[in-house]
Amino acid sequence: MKFCIFGAGGTGGTLAAYLAMAGNDVTLIARGAHLQAIRENGLILHTNHRGTETIENITACTEAEYNDCPDVLFVCVKYYNIEDAIAFVKAKISKDTLIIPILNVFGTGGIMQEKLPEYTCLDGCIYVMSEIEAPGIIYQSNKILRVIYGYRPGQPVRLEKTAQTLEQVLQKAEIRGHFSENIVRDALQKFAFVSPAAAAGMYFDATCEAFQQTGEPRDMFVGLIKEVVALGKAMGVEFQQDLVEVGLNMMDNLKPDSTMSMQRDIQQGRQSEFDGLVTRVVKLGQEYGVAVPLYEVINEWGNP
Repeated sequence: MKFCIFGAGGTGGTLAAYLAMAGNDVTLIARGAHLQAIRENGLILHTNHRGTETIENITACTEAEYNDCPDVLFVCVKYYNIEDAIAFVKAKISKDTLIIPILNVFGTGGIMQEKLPEYTCLDGCIYVMSEIEAPGIIYQSNKILRVIYGYRPGQPVRLEKTAQTLEQVLQKAEIRGHFSENIVRDALQKFAFVSPAAAAGMYFDATCEAFQQTGEPRDMFVGLIKEVVALGKAMGVEFQQDLVEVGLNMMDNLKPDSTMSMQRDIQQGRQSEFDGLVTRVVKLGQEYGVAVPLYEVINEWGNP
């Protein structure tokens, strides 16, 4: 299967590495020193569970240089760069390509679809713990790697064969791929972990260790999950699991010194996904009439 991965950070780099190692045709859209290092040395994947892999069968190029027609485009940029992805699709991507954004922010597929009405933009999410360790090197700190994608309610079902085949291709690449029949529920379930974890981690400036033991940080994390669950129920989502229990289990199984990407971005003075992971929840709460007082506290604290 032919893939284009737009965004070569921890998410896009890890996804590209696994897909290429399974023999798929993969092009990675990258920039700067990271792009140059991949061109010179291949993409290096550093993990704790499978050692270090050097993947040389990946094509790396800039947005302008890309000139191909992939079966699937995975959008793996940060939320604040979504307009760059939309511009790339308009300039370079065929309407026969299935587009799947797998950002941290809930509902990104619908946001892209509004601006790309002639294309097929699904919703999706990914479970992965990875980051750029150095130019050309991706560090995957935890073996979890799961991609979920699907059509939104009422969305025209186009390119369905590609969507069905993709599930098998992902699984053969040692990625837990799942073609979901209820992507709103599944994407919101993922958001109900990553958003509270990022928001609380930033607010307390703490590693996962602080959330793995009894105390105010853990209580805040649980409270934020409950607010996302309440929002989901107001949207008509029926969760099949206790998301507090799921979130705590995920948190307790992370390495104690782990942090979320938004937290790292803020610590390093980079642009962050605060608007998508925190402010967006406050706005959705207003839209659906759901009280989200903890999110409001963090939003006000982050926007003095």
